[in-house]
Amino acid sequence: MPLNYKKLGTGQPLIIIHGLFGSLDNWMTFAKTMSENHEVYLIDARNHGQSPHSNVFNIQVMADDLKEFIDENQLINSIILGHSMGGKIAMQFAINYPSKIDKLIVVDIAPKAYPVHHELIIEGLQALDFNVIKTRNAADEKLSAYIPEFSVRQFLLKNLYWKEKEQLGFRFNLEVIAKNIHHVGEALVTNGKSFNNPTLFVRGDKSNYILDSDMDEIQKIFPNSNLITIKDSGHWIHAEQPEAFLSMIKKFIS
Repeated sequence: MPLNYKKLGTGQPLIIIHGLFGSLDNWMTFAKTMSENHEVYLIDARNHGQSPHSNVFNIQVMADDLKEFIDENQLINSIILGHSMGGKIAMQFAINYPSKIDKLIVVDIAPKAYPVHHELIIEGLQALDFNVIKTRNAADEKLSAYIPEFSVRQFLLKNLYWKEKEQLGFRFNLEVIAKNIHHVGEALVTNGKSFNNPTLFVRGDKSNYILDSDMDEIQKIFPNSNLITIKDSGHWIHAEQPEAFLSMIKKFIS
């Protein structure tokens, strides 16, 4: 699938993959800084942003999308960074196509299976009737009954756009994502293989996505890996502690 992307800078390729319900724009500030020394590629995963929609939605097919993207752009020796769902995609890609990647950065996600935990978010998004709702503020007010966290609502509502005159809609494919949400949390498929290149796992100290008890499995699949914990941050580390996050990434890459 041909993915929507933006390219910044020159140097060793750095590919950034956003999380569930996100888009490449979520990483633009970080990408602009990294583009001072790297050729940065921000991509929209399928069913997200301005990439095509598809009824097929799982980690394996999105890892194959990434391979197609790298091959079409003739990228060599790439560094791949993935956050949350994007981290699962990046890990699966590294296992499937290890020769196409130099270093791997996984942000706040582990290779294990996660139970579905986005039910209220999906219910809230599905409750938005854009035949009635005509403004972002009205959408936020309706969504607040399901999602009390203002920052989460703002993250989701960044995906709103005018589909046509006076008709709002979401850029992500809500119907397909809701139907296939269980695939996003599935465990990495390794078939006994490992990825031996340098790998960095980054977690927030207020997040519970990567637990200390996950380290045995992480080390088994990614034996050349380290885990860094960034203080005073949750799941969106790059937005909550941008300077600390940037410093850690630059140190790892160099």
